[in-house]
Amino acid sequence: MKTIEITTSQKVTIQYELATIGNRFIAFFIDSMIMLAYFIFISIFMGVNRGRGDSDAVFLLMAVFFAPLALYSLISEIFLDGQSIGKRSVGIKIVKLNGDSPHAYDYFIRWVFRLLDIWISIGSVATLVMSASSNSQRIGDILAGTTVIKKTSARSFALADILKISSIENYTITYNQVTKLSEKDMLFVKLVLERERRYPNDAHKNVIIKLSKHLADILNIGAIPKDKRQFLRTLLNDYIVLTR
Repeated sequence: MKTIEITTSQKVTIQYELATIGNRFIAFFIDSMIMLAYFIFISIFMGVNRGRGDSDAVFLLMAVFFAPLALYSLISEIFLDGQSIGKRSVGIKIVKLNGDSPHAYDYFIRWVFRLLDIWISIGSVATLVMSASSNSQRIGDILAGTTVIKKTSARSFALADILKISSIENYTITYNQVTKLSEKDMLFVKLVLERERRYPNDAHKNVIIKLSKHLADILNIGAIPKDKRQFLRTLLNDYIVLTR
C-alpha cells in the first residue's frame, strides 16, 4: 500500500493512501461505459435524423453532440472537484502534491496527456510510469504536480487503536488536565511523534519542542520535562486512560 504525505496551506501534514492502478482502471472503465452509452445514443439520434437538412448543418450538429466525449474527463474533473463519475464511484480524487487545490490548468494538462498516457498507448505508458513513480503518477500527473488518492481509508483508526496501555490499574496519571484536549489534538501529537521517529532531523525535533511548549501553555504545566518526546508520550497515555 503506497501512501503520500501532503502539507496543506495551513502547514498541517496529512497522510493519504494513494489510489492503486486497479482503482484508477475501474474508474476509467466506468467513465468509458458512460461515454459509450452516450455515443450509442447520439449515433442512433443522428441516424434517425440523417437526410434532414443540409450537410453543413448535420456536420455542425455532430460536432456539438460529440464534443462532450472528448471533453468528458476535463469538464467532470473541473466541476466535480477532481473527480469524474467513475472516480467518485470508486472513491478516489485528484490532488496537488503541494497541498493546494488543483486549478483548471492542472486538469487541462492531465487531460492533454491522456492522449499519450492512455489512448495512444492503450494505457501501457500510464501503467509503466505509475508503477515506477513513488507517488503513482502518470506523465500528466507529473507535469501537473498532481496524483490520485483514496478519499477514505480502508480502515478507520481511533486513538485507542494506536496506543495501548497494558495495565490501567498500575498506571499513574501525571497530567489530569490533559482532558482539556480533544482526540483530534492527541492524534496530531501521535502523528508528530511518529514523523520524528521516522525522520529524525532537526526540523522535526524543533516541532517536538514547539508542540511540547504549546501544550504545556494550554494545560498550565509549569515545568516541562527535559525529554520532550517522553512528555508528549505521557500526555497521550494519560489521555487514553482518562477518556476510556
